[in-house]
Amino acid sequence: MGVLDGKVAVVAGGTSGIGAGIAALFVAEGASTVIASPFAEEGEALAASLGARARFLKTDVAEEAEVAALVAGAVALFGRLDCMVNNAGIAGRFGGIADLDMAQYERTLAVVLNGVVLGTKHAAAVMLRQGSGSIINTGSVAGSRAGYGPYDYSAAKAAVIHFTRCVAMELGEKGVRANSISPGGIATPIFAKAMELPPGQAALSLAPLESALAKWHPIPRAGRADDIARAALFLASDAASFVNGHDLVVDGGLVAGRSWAAQRAATEDLVRALRPAAR
Repeated sequence: MGVLDGKVAVVAGGTSGIGAGIAALFVAEGASTVIASPFAEEGEALAASLGARARFLKTDVAEEAEVAALVAGAVALFGRLDCMVNNAGIAGRFGGIADLDMAQYERTLAVVLNGVVLGTKHAAAVMLRQGSGSIINTGSVAGSRAGYGPYDYSAAKAAVIHFTRCVAMELGEKGVRANSISPGGIATPIFAKAMELPPGQAALSLAPLESALAKWHPIPRAGRADDIARAALFLASDAASFVNGHDLVVDGGLVAGRSWAAQRAATEDLVRALRPAAR
C-alpha cells in the first residue's frame, strides 16, 4: 500500500532534478501522476519508464492557457486532482545589479513566480469544487536568505514563499492546503545552467557539484532530489492534513546559522586577534 494510493497529482517541472524525483516517488507511492514541462522527449521517456500511472503533458507554465490545459488534462485523464506540485523553474543569471539583464529577469519571474501563481490558480479551481487538495510550491533558501542565488531567482523565490502563505489563508478555510518547500544546495544541473554551461557539461558537473555543496551544510553532504521528493510526499499525504501555509525548509541546517566548524574557526580567529591587546 502506498501513502498516495488513489490520489492524482500533477508535477510541473517534472522532467529532471527535483521534479523528476517527486514524480517517480509519487508514482511509487500509488499516485496517478501527470508530468509537465516544455521538454517533450524527456517527459515522454520519463512517463514511459514510470509505467501506466504516469502521463506527460507538454506545458510552458508561463502561459496561462497551457497551465489551464494541463490541469484540465489531468482531470480528464484521471477524474480529479489531489496534489499540484508547482516546481518548474529556471536558474536566473549570476551577475551584479548594474548588469542585470531585464529580459532574463522577466523570463525568470514568468517561469519561477508566475508559473506558481498560474498552477495554484487553476489547481485551486478544481480542488475547491472537491473540497480537498494539496498545493506544493517549490521555494528556495535563496528566497529567505541573501547570497544563495542570482537576483532574479532569489526575488522570485521570496515571492513564491509569501504568495503560498497568503493563498493558504483563503484555501485552508475550504479544505485545500497550500505549502512550500525550500531546498538548500541540491545537486542538480540548475546550478551549472545558472553559470551558462552547455547542457552536456551541466549534466557532467554533478560530481564536483556534490563535493562543493557538501561544504555548505552543517550536515556535510549535498542535498539530493530524493530529500525534496520525500518532503513533497509528506505534504501531499493525509499525514500532513493539519499543515497549511508552511515553508518546509530542507537544507541540512544551512539557514539555521553558522556551522559549528565555522563558528569555532571564527572564535579562534577572534581569540588570536584579542591576545595582543590583553598583553
